[in-house]
Amino acid sequence: MKFIDAGKLKELPGRLINARDTFSFRCHAEVACFNLCCRNLNLFLYPYDVVRLKNNLGMTSDEFLDRYVDVVLREGNFFPEVLLRMADNAEKTCPFLLDEGCRVYPDRPDTCRTFPVEQGMLFGPGKKEGQQVCFFRPPDFCEGQHEDKAWTLASWAADQDAELFNKMTLAWSRVKALFHCSPWGDEGPEGAKAKMAFMATYNVDQFREFVFGSSFLKRYKVKSALLKKLEIDDLAMLRFGFDWVKLFAWGIQSKKIRKC
Repeated sequence: MKFIDAGKLKELPGRLINARDTFSFRCHAEVACFNLCCRNLNLFLYPYDVVRLKNNLGMTSDEFLDRYVDVVLREGNFFPEVLLRMADNAEKTCPFLLDEGCRVYPDRPDTCRTFPVEQGMLFGPGKKEGQQVCFFRPPDFCEGQHEDKAWTLASWAADQDAELFNKMTLAWSRVKALFHCSPWGDEGPEGAKAKMAFMATYNVDQFREFVFGSSFLKRYKVKSALLKKLEIDDLAMLRFGFDWVKLFAWGIQSKKIRKC
């Protein structure tokens, strides 16, 4: 999910797609470029991607982040980016790419599902909450763009089982957008508070341990029905983590949680 200046929208590569627009695309094993797009990527992982992938692989969040992820804090940013670490081979392939295709396909990241569409979040005058925009942008080598199967954004998302992924990426982008300035004070974006926020959004297993194993529930009020879900439901825990970060870092109130 890219953050886009509304004034520079027309300067961006790719074709802007609205809800009623169509694009042609089909990927299958018979196209000459099959799996070429799974190499040497700067593939951003969003929090729900990590949940689905770590569960697919039977790992904890800690194990997945340690083995498959590069966490990058770019200069001038106040929250890190999370990128999938490519395999250590000549082609820098995706670590989940096999000869026959993707070994985590049912739980592949949102970016992979949405391809060849790229998603962005538009900000500028009158765009306080952020507005999602989409571009049709396959790479030049992609043969799938020359197939005759037509899609809308909605039909493509349904076909790729991407609706929940898209929804969670959009929810995360609205949290991430808050970090255009720093809430961390003198600690900075590598301090203890920032690490807590990262845990709550990218490490649901550790955040669950923190919620139930520390003094958290003496400092915050959470309804008992929700607490029962948080004990077993990673998606509920992730959504709760988004709300907690907004409260913890920015003081934004939520119906799910409030300070005691």
